[in-house]
Amino acid sequence: MGILSIEDLSINFGGLVAVDHVSFEVKRGEILSIIGPNGSGKTTIFNLISGIYKPTTGKILFKDKLINGMKPHTVAFMGIARTFQNVRPFKQMTVLENVLVGHHPKVKSLFIDDLFHTSKQRKEEVMIREQAIKLLDLFHLKQYIDEKAENLPYGDQRRLEIVRALASEPEIMLLDEPAAGMNPQETEDLIRLIGQIKDLGITIVLVEHDMKVVMDISQRIIVLDYGKKIAEGVPEEIRKNERVIEAYLGKD
Repeated sequence: MGILSIEDLSINFGGLVAVDHVSFEVKRGEILSIIGPNGSGKTTIFNLISGIYKPTTGKILFKDKLINGMKPHTVAFMGIARTFQNVRPFKQMTVLENVLVGHHPKVKSLFIDDLFHTSKQRKEEVMIREQAIKLLDLFHLKQYIDEKAENLPYGDQRRLEIVRALASEPEIMLLDEPAAGMNPQETEDLIRLIGQIKDLGITIVLVEHDMKVVMDISQRIIVLDYGKKIAEGVPEEIRKNERVIEAYLGKD
């Protein structure tokens, strides 16, 4: 069953067609990777899904609900979380505070509760803190709980971003180049982390250049080139696809 449907999606920036009539479906609970050469439209599709851009044509359906052009915070509240290519922790905040920020879309107390520090607000604050600590423990970041985010090693900053996104209790996570800049050991840790996220029942859409990561964890792969979808299939099919090989390596 599809949790996210992309139908005939396009976006133009002036005379440039960045995404050109792309369609695909994301199945609930799967890991789907989107790959392609630089400039093929991968991150642009994430920006369209997460509400940063509004499509020129086409539909984005999340659980059969049209989300075209919704604001990013609304998309996040509905259950779609994302990370970015560049590491973006709140550097001067502690690791725990970063994860607490991630919980914000699920906060139920009202402004009046916060203003008067009501029992409802206090109980929710305790619950959110406990959930944040559990996430940090689950993903091996608890030892940094009071450390400023900027002091973490690069790989752990990447992991913190993913945990912060998880804190919003998403149904789908969009991971944009999570292995960028990682060494081989950090990459292996990332592969295990993504597997843990899937085991929590969360659907994952991955944009990634590291083909080892893509081939190791993906159940299906979408390939883009110049904004168009040129292939879709399981990893073994994509590995042998002549159009994909040509897009990456060129013709003889």
